[in-house]
Amino acid sequence: MAASAALALYVLRLRPRLLTWGAAHDETTRAYPGDELFPNADSISTMATTLPAPPEKVWPWLVQMGYDRAGWYSWDLLDHYGEPSADRITPEWQQLEEGQRLKATRDGQAWFTVARLEPNRTLVLRSDLRLPSGHSFDPQWDVQPQARMDGIWGFHLLPTADGGTRLVVRTRGQSHPRPLTRPFDLLLGEPGHFIMQTRQFHNLRTRVGAEA
Repeated sequence: MAASAALALYVLRLRPRLLTWGAAHDETTRAYPGDELFPNADSISTMATTLPAPPEKVWPWLVQMGYDRAGWYSWDLLDHYGEPSADRITPEWQQLEEGQRLKATRDGQAWFTVARLEPNRTLVLRSDLRLPSGHSFDPQWDVQPQARMDGIWGFHLLPTADGGTRLVVRTRGQSHPRPLTRPFDLLLGEPGHFIMQTRQFHNLRTRVGAEA
């Protein structure tokens, strides 16, 4: 009974806050570029933070993300094999285009694909993973596996009246078979994303603020 009560509390009270952490109501309800890639998403989150610099100063930090580039500015021990993410803007990592792959793992068997790109405004990364291996596949060319997780990780920059930036991060995804992936989302996937995303927000604020 105690376990059931705890699960109900999490699903009904805590989970909605985790999925919309820092975001205002209008930020969670509006549409963003990249949403159309998964119109029937079975998992959605919208989180946000304010950064102390205009979008054109935030953009260079985002565009250089990648395992073999600047890292992800989150918990490096968990997503970058312990190697510190970059603490400066690096010119050779400023070139990015739609369709480009960004390595997500050291062995290169998992990656993000740049799905939408509008400088200083929008960067949408797409991930398509086979289960249980966690290796990426290309949905345009490969046969879609029966067990998979597909989704987007979108970064949207909105200028504020005082010269700062609202960074809104939208995720949307689908996974199959849902009876098996749903418990994973609830117990691990969504809490894990919250932990990593809030850390990235913190580290981006630190880096953008130091540069400003």
